[in-house]
Amino acid sequence: MQLLIRGGRVVDPAQGVDDRLDLLIQDGKILRLGRDLAAPDAQILNAGGLTAAPGLVDIHVHLREPGFEAKETVSTGCAAAARGGVTTLVAMPNTRPAADCPEVVQLVRDKAAPTRINVLPAGAVTLGQKGEQLTDFAALKAAGVPALTDDGVPIQNLALLRRALLEAKRLNLPLLDHCEDRDMVQNYAVNEGAVSRRLGLPGRPAVAEELQIMRDVMLAEDTGAHVHICHISTAKGVDIVRQAKARGVHVTCETCPQYFTLTEDEILRQGTMARVNPPLRTQADVDGIRAGLADGTIDAIVTDHAPHTAGEKSKPLPDAPSGMVGLETSLALALTGLYHTGLLPLARVLALMSASPAALLGLDKGTLAAGRDADLILFDPDQEWIIDKTKFASKGRNTPFHGRTVRGRVKYTISRGTIIYQEG
Repeated sequence: MQLLIRGGRVVDPAQGVDDRLDLLIQDGKILRLGRDLAAPDAQILNAGGLTAAPGLVDIHVHLREPGFEAKETVSTGCAAAARGGVTTLVAMPNTRPAADCPEVVQLVRDKAAPTRINVLPAGAVTLGQKGEQLTDFAALKAAGVPALTDDGVPIQNLALLRRALLEAKRLNLPLLDHCEDRDMVQNYAVNEGAVSRRLGLPGRPAVAEELQIMRDVMLAEDTGAHVHICHISTAKGVDIVRQAKARGVHVTCETCPQYFTLTEDEILRQGTMARVNPPLRTQADVDGIRAGLADGTIDAIVTDHAPHTAGEKSKPLPDAPSGMVGLETSLALALTGLYHTGLLPLARVLALMSASPAALLGLDKGTLAAGRDADLILFDPDQEWIIDKTKFASKGRNTPFHGRTVRGRVKYTISRGTIIYQEG
């Protein structure tokens, strides 16, 4: 079966393509790009006025299943991904049981299969994410994990972490690290600074993140392993990565829309909806994140999609869990905050959300090249709309962006040649 997408602007950063072209899909693969393609028996999809781009690749998502299905399931999380234009995602291992063995990895993959979203569970670095005993990295790699991470419980034992990096390097697996010193941040709710002082709460200092980024950079330099810094949030953290890259250290990093869009002041307006780890920082940090995106220091934009129940988020600020959902809003927020402000060209925004994260983890995704999987989105980069959390496909409604006007709307999401989401 053939699908012919006609008349759209095709932007494929991986190939350097930005032109008005037709796109022909056959048997789930990209057959060719070109002008005025003829395919008499193909289903025609008119893309006039729309932009066609590779499906988004989000390498930091919490699907919650198994164990926390009240927050999200693989099915609802994948439905949210489809609505946001995400066709490939990496699921974090902080489930119950944790994804620390091939059986749990396969369980998540099996649950994702009917959704047609390409879900790749990351494997835990330590058993139960307890930071005590390394998992069987080779077995996890054989089960298909693209990376290793203990996610929100970063390893504090440096000897164990160094051993993990040496083994990960041997197997050519990146290690994704949430950089916050646990003793310094405890379970504190907000950034240490003006807002924490105003609220009379202990804060999470920026240096707790920056010290662990520096630690990871030094270990990456020592071992030669690939360390990827998760959801970087401080200007100094970006500068540490920038300097390390200049020395040739194999370190990469990601950030999220909240860190180039919101400041710690959002806590005063929205309370727990703006509670996230690492916390929202200062305007100077937001500016530093934007500079890191502009100069290429930051390699990817991810969501850290972290759904929680309404009951959990209704608790007092010090007691509520951290995290916000993002799969359905990430493209619009990135376009609004980076492209429509003139900070980044459209192709660069799309690269940060598709080709670059795919390349970081060695995934055969993020391009519309002939012969590759037909994973793509059609979107209107200019359409204004208002984010409405009551219409999310995700079970999570915990977003600080409810009611915000944004520009950029996904119209179709196509996975391996099949339309899995169409607006309306």
